[in-house]
Amino acid sequence: MENYYEILEVSPIASKEIIDKAYKTLAKKYHPDANTEDKKQWAEEKFKKINEAYETISDKEKRAEYDKRLEAEKEQKLVETENLKTKYQKLYEQNQILRSQLENLKVQPQNNTYDNNMQIDYNNIEKQINQKVTQSVNKAYNDAYIQRMRDYGYRIRYRKTFKERMSQRLKSLIAVVLVILILAILWQIPIIRNTIESNKVFQSFKNSFF
Repeated sequence: MENYYEILEVSPIASKEIIDKAYKTLAKKYHPDANTEDKKQWAEEKFKKINEAYETISDKEKRAEYDKRLEAEKEQKLVETENLKTKYQKLYEQNQILRSQLENLKVQPQNNTYDNNMQIDYNNIEKQINQKVTQSVNKAYNDAYIQRMRDYGYRIRYRKTFKERMSQRLKSLIAVVLVILILAILWQIPIIRNTIESNKVFQSFKNSFF
């Protein structure tokens, strides 16, 4: 949900007079006719949001209802923040446990009967641990960032990888080939071919190109 107070650049406890004054100032600044052609579309979007915000918080009843929803959303975000902190704390604790286990393995005496090729690669284990922890933390941060952008009303678009684009094109090509093969098979059936050839649209198409 968008924060109308931030859009109008006023405090949540601002009076009606301050809100009116802020609206007039912003409406004049972002009116499409007051901006150059290259900024007109951007100004129209800003002007629309300003009007939407003013329409709500300039009305006493609408503002009271909006304030309730805004407060509920803030409380929800606080809960989500606490959950995120808990998740990070668990990741940190897991990382510490893994590191502790690795250190214990390093200091334990190795069995002399082991072959040299069977020796534990501690550096590789530590590297894998670091990679897993980093990936988990990065994913958590990314999820939180995406959710934040969605809360502000942004549409999230994911850029496809080269592999995904090639896979999609290959599927499209296969679909086209299958359609052509099916049509070719159907064309071999006399009753279907005769029906198509007798169709007026087909005759018109044939006469135009052939």
